[in-house]
Amino acid sequence: MARSDELNDFVRSGLASGRSGDELAAALTQAGWSGREIAAALAAWLPAAPGLPPVPRPRAYVSAREGLIYGLLFLLLGLICWHVTMLGFEVIEALLPEPDQRYYYPSTSSMRWSMATLIPTVPLFLLLNRRVMRETAQDSGRRRSLVRKWFAAMTLLLASLALLGDLVAVIYSLLNGDLTPRFAAKAALIAAVGALVFAYYRGELDD
Repeated sequence: MARSDELNDFVRSGLASGRSGDELAAALTQAGWSGREIAAALAAWLPAAPGLPPVPRPRAYVSAREGLIYGLLFLLLGLICWHVTMLGFEVIEALLPEPDQRYYYPSTSSMRWSMATLIPTVPLFLLLNRRVMRETAQDSGRRRSLVRKWFAAMTLLLASLALLGDLVAVIYSLLNGDLTPRFAAKAALIAAVGALVFAYYRGELDD
């Protein structure tokens, strides 16, 4: 039996016998359990009501099906952000040429590749995301999915790194005297994409 199972069984038996949470916490502390482990074990149960055993609280769960869906959403979002940024770079370079550059010819091959990627990925992402939101609205318990939270955490991590790297690049260029309108526009585009992703997924870790 795992240590967490032993702790969970002890708390359940203690609550069922009428012991208070403080009494159980004191005994577990004396036995060497950490405060975090004790708090998590006590939070997993409602104290026993007259005539009823301790009631388990809802717990997080893992689903292979949701791993597939959220993993696909994660990859689709990454592709969309990357190719939207690449398209934006081409537009910025065409509209804001460097001072010593008289003409700029966009890379049509690169733009076609980005557009070919966005045409199927954007509708598929929106369709899957809408399906997930509908299922979550019908069953709020899906918000306890550990897979959902882990992919949301990875998305927020990458968005935070993109924003941090963008800020460092802007500061470096400013200190180096190389902050041109073209560079500033590209930095603003990266910040906008990262901020949108961060704002959308920020609430996924609250529940």
